[in-house]
Amino acid sequence: MNILFASSGRRVELLKRAARAVEKFGGGSIVAADAMKDAPTSRFCDAFETVPCVSSADYIPALCDICRRRNIDILIPTIDPELEIIARSVSEFERLGVLVNISPVEVVRICRDKFSTQKFFEDNGIKAPAHIDSRADSSKQKYPLFIKPRFGSSSINAFKVNNPRELDFFREYVKDPIVQNFVGGEEYTVDVFCGFDSQPITIVPRRRLAVRSGEILKGRIVRDAGIISATADLLSKLRPFGHVTIQCFKCDDGIFFVEVNPRFGGGAPMSIDAGADSIANLIRLKRGEKLSYNEDWQDGIEFSRFDDSVMI
Repeated sequence: MNILFASSGRRVELLKRAARAVEKFGGGSIVAADAMKDAPTSRFCDAFETVPCVSSADYIPALCDICRRRNIDILIPTIDPELEIIARSVSEFERLGVLVNISPVEVVRICRDKFSTQKFFEDNGIKAPAHIDSRADSSKQKYPLFIKPRFGSSSINAFKVNNPRELDFFREYVKDPIVQNFVGGEEYTVDVFCGFDSQPITIVPRRRLAVRSGEILKGRIVRDAGIISATADLLSKLRPFGHVTIQCFKCDDGIFFVEVNPRFGGGAPMSIDAGADSIANLIRLKRGEKLSYNEDWQDGIEFSRFDDSVMI
């Protein structure tokens, strides 16, 4: 079983878990691709391929070429800018016999555009922070608020707003902003894996105990029935495929969802190590196996992530 990671960059943790999963199913190759030839993942794979930038018209042809030459079975995108591009081209990979960890293009579009995500939540009765018109009079708002870019990721240019002066400033500073009520409570990431019929196979809540630059540093796996149930309801309406990363807050008055990322998040290896192995599930699907919902993962375990370096 050969797996290709697109835009692999710094996703060394994920590649290591993929290598372990492949070995468990009889072996294969881990291939990493990136526009930067000195990406850290280049030292943690069986083969590394340099490809054009995601925005290039040659990006999809380059990935298809790798799939042919390397006999790729599974393609895993890893960054937001490539998701819709790959989703629109999924039939090209399917013709090559490649299973892609990507949701339908309409689902990807809902998730990538924060306004569309907000509307999806509102239209489907899913609890989410209330949307505030970004042009509204700052002096008449109830603070704190939260502002983020419409097409942002990794918490870049996302800020808590404490007063009218800050709102006026950040509305100019953040490109194409979306403003919401600020939601307190406990912050969770939920790692999800859905099968071909969009039915969930695993739903694993992860308490975010420490975060840096939008990515989790320390987390705890929590078998929270309320979060699992609310996430299952969201999934039944969104209908994604494969591994999906969902952000929410657990508050006194319920579970509030803030984002859905139809890809592996940075902390996904935590859920994989807890027993909810989405890469193994992709392999099982590729092998034609039937999957069913399970909670065969460990509860209560904590993880702490760290930086490392590799000689290029």
